[in-house]
Amino acid sequence: MGNATDTFTARLRELGVPGEVVEFTTEVPTAAAAAEQLGCPVGAIANSLVFTADGAPLLIIASGAHRVDTRAVARRLGTGKIRRADPELVLTATGQPVGGVGPVGHPHPIRTAVDRSLAGFEVVWAGAGSKHAMFPTSFAELVRMTGGEAVDVAG
Repeated sequence: MGNATDTFTARLRELGVPGEVVEFTTEVPTAAAAAEQLGCPVGAIANSLVFTADGAPLLIIASGAHRVDTRAVARRLGTGKIRRADPELVLTATGQPVGGVGPVGHPHPIRTAVDRSLAGFEVVWAGAGSKHAMFPTSFAELVRMTGGEAVDVAG
């Protein structure tokens, strides 16, 4: 395993998350690519997307089957306008690259919203801190490990 993956796996263990990190020989930077590699529905991919709201990073963990409706999420979370973060901010806020951001393992806690539709899958797959790795988890585990809020992220 690579160093980023080792660090991420150690963080999962600290949080009591049992899923094993799976590493791929090629990058899986999109939900479609990850679902194809894993043989699962694209909706079971938990994309960790970084935005900004009220001057702070906001992590939205969205089903790969959804586009995030930032206006709807802002209303539901009671924030100002939500904007997608640029790659530099993503790396600074999470310590992880765009396309490989995981739900945890960031230098500082980030407010997190977890897509309620992920609850419809027994197993969801989330990024593990690099573009080559993911781990299996569940909706309930994502909410617990991130301290996140369950939110409908699509319209």
